[in-house]
Amino acid sequence: MDTLTERFEQERARLRAVAYRMLGSASEADDALQEAWLRFDRTDTGEVENVGAWLTTVVARVCLSMLRTRRNHREEPLDGRPEQGDDRRDPEQEAELADSVGLALLVVLDALAPAERVAFVLHDMFAVPFDEIAPMIDKTPAAARQLASRARRRVKGGTAADAGLPRRRKVVEAFLAASRGGDFEALLALLDPDVVLHADRFVGPSPAPVVLRGVENVRKGAVLASERARASELALVDGSPGLLWVQEGRLSVVLAFQVDGDRITGIEVIADPERLRGLELAVLD
Repeated sequence: MDTLTERFEQERARLRAVAYRMLGSASEADDALQEAWLRFDRTDTGEVENVGAWLTTVVARVCLSMLRTRRNHREEPLDGRPEQGDDRRDPEQEAELADSVGLALLVVLDALAPAERVAFVLHDMFAVPFDEIAPMIDKTPAAARQLASRARRRVKGGTAADAGLPRRRKVVEAFLAASRGGDFEALLALLDPDVVLHADRFVGPSPAPVVLRGVENVRKGAVLASERARASELALVDGSPGLLWVQEGRLSVVLAFQVDGDRITGIEVIADPERLRGLELAVLD
């Protein structure tokens, strides 16, 4: 038993990293590791040549089952928020893990089908060969490769060249930095004099949609949202640079920008859950 425990502990950090990237939740990753340990404990692994690979397979299958159950029951996808009375979740630990991966990546991964997510995470993040991934997801190696490729396109937002993308990204990055720092002058320089901000009714606190017109009104709104900006991350929103605000591990608000030259002419603040689900999100390198 001591030998089994020691061998499992040698693999724990890597297995937890695998599980977290698949599930997006520290508590669920720990659940997956606990199940993997139970299977390890009751299986004769004396003839297993590569225990690390064997454990990776077990964790991957456990995570795949959890992802499919979550998808079927429409459970909360990313935050792993505990049931009432379950206080296992450590917010600081969740934040540390999320920072190590990137909140935008976790949000995008959550939009993938379970088998796509497993194939992409194992191959692209942990260099597991497709020959080993295929039996984990009950596919051929060629099918596993296709799933990972499809996931990669979704994560990276496709391959279509957009000559204006770097310029728009620079503007949105500057807006994020100015909002975080409450830099009034920098915001004024970024906003078009006739800029318009639209916020849907889910953004709050007003029960109705909000429209702000003119550079001064939008600047004030950005300054008031500086705390929210500190928890935001750059991402592609429907093919163009935007911002994601993830609250307690859950996608809460998306900012989509209209940029003309070096000025922001429009900002759409989206918090309607139905609209958020319909957005095409991708990670910016």
